[in-house]
Amino acid sequence: MRDTEHYIGIMSGTSLDGIDAVLVATDGRRIELKGSASAPIEPLLRERLLALASGAAITAQAWGELDIALGQAYADATMQLLANTSMQASDILAIGCHGQTVWHQPDAGLPFSLQLGDGNRIAALTGITTVTDFRRKDMALGGQGAPLVPAFHQQVLGHPERLRVVVNIGGIANITVLAPGRPVQGYDVGPGNMLMDLWCRQHTGARFDKDAALAQTGRVLPDLLARLMNEPWLALPAPKSTGRELFNEAWLQAHLAGHEAVADVQATLAEFTAAAIAQQVPPLTAGELLVCGGGGHNPLLMDRLAALLPGWQVATTTQAGVDMDAMEAMAFAWLAHQTLHRLPGNLPETTGATRPAVLGAVHFPD
Repeated sequence: MRDTEHYIGIMSGTSLDGIDAVLVATDGRRIELKGSASAPIEPLLRERLLALASGAAITAQAWGELDIALGQAYADATMQLLANTSMQASDILAIGCHGQTVWHQPDAGLPFSLQLGDGNRIAALTGITTVTDFRRKDMALGGQGAPLVPAFHQQVLGHPERLRVVVNIGGIANITVLAPGRPVQGYDVGPGNMLMDLWCRQHTGARFDKDAALAQTGRVLPDLLARLMNEPWLALPAPKSTGRELFNEAWLQAHLAGHEAVADVQATLAEFTAAAIAQQVPPLTAGELLVCGGGGHNPLLMDRLAALLPGWQVATTTQAGVDMDAMEAMAFAWLAHQTLHRLPGNLPETTGATRPAVLGAVHFPD
């Protein structure tokens, strides 16, 4: 019987809507969520990060300050989580922190993926060994560096008899295909909440379209939807990954005619997210489609996925036993476990790397 160890996972996704921190217990096979905490990202920091991720020029000084500010924010979220769960730093074997992706170019001549959030600062302020920089080893081995969560999806949701497709709808949407007796498939499929959040924020001031209230007052614009779906990246074969470098404000504006009603664009962007996901689900016998991430709270997205994928049982991962809001942070807690035990964290069949590898850079607190 393996000993149970405690890990913390920290995630701030592409949408930059906050920091999620989770505490998990694992013996290497099973993983149990023991507690969670969420913290907002300070508005000015959020705006600076959004600008950077959209290609804004930045000085080396500003770059360094953002790295430190994020490290501080992740450390603060960790300390809040410890307080919430009455745990001590000495009880935690390690923190797995994804960091904030500010640029991802896996298909360029010089491929790289860059996340900010100083792991040294997190370790020093919390007193807990911290693992960061999970993506670049996979990329050094010829992979996309993403998505990394399919390995965790397989761990917690793989079933010996049921076909399951896990759909993570964060800023970007990605899917994991868990088919009994077949290798795991996993890849990004396009924007998740990113463009919907952008449009809603610009036109209402709200961070996101809660309960799809705005989208449900509009109508889908067929011509606009066709232009969005004509994006060449969507037709690329897996492995593939993307981010705000492609699907950003400039990309959206280039597809608009300029006279569309605000609610109609919001409705069309929701349909775009659902249609891009449905289009890239492999043509397998229908099974369970399990949604996690913020998109699982969007009733319009859930309804449209069910309509576009008839025969599939559309539900959330929470209904299958894994909290849909904690899934990604739990994945990076599990990846920290893999790193400290010198076990692979990637699946080459999903990222395109030449081999499995131990991922991440380890920062010790002393």
